[in-house]
Amino acid sequence: MQAQSTPPCCYEFYFPDVDTHVQVERSSAAVIVRATRNTFSEQRKRGFIHELAAEGFIPDDYEWLSLAGSELSRGVHWLVDISWLKINPEMTARTRRFMVRLIAGAGLLWLVMMAVLLLHPAR
Repeated sequence: MQAQSTPPCCYEFYFPDVDTHVQVERSSAAVIVRATRNTFSEQRKRGFIHELAAEGFIPDDYEWLSLAGSELSRGVHWLVDISWLKINPEMTARTRRFMVRLIAGAGLLWLVMMAVLLLHPAR
């Protein structure tokens, strides 16, 4: 009999006061927290892990372990990593279409204004 492994669950958070994006990846073995910047103190990291466990994002075991002692609980790995941030290709294509239309419209408007200026002399 083979045991089925469940895919890890990922949650993303944004902290505007420190301008930091955080991704929490939960697997059966550990919790990996990826932050875009190193802006969390040890106390804030413990508090964040406690809140994640209290809200059900990660197993309840981490709720009490994260507050005990000065070190973060075992099984929680904090990384400063921006490789998980990806730009949505759909959004890039939509933005590109918008900008092409905007520049083309501005160019056409400029041509019309120049034609009016040159073809109708000032009185």
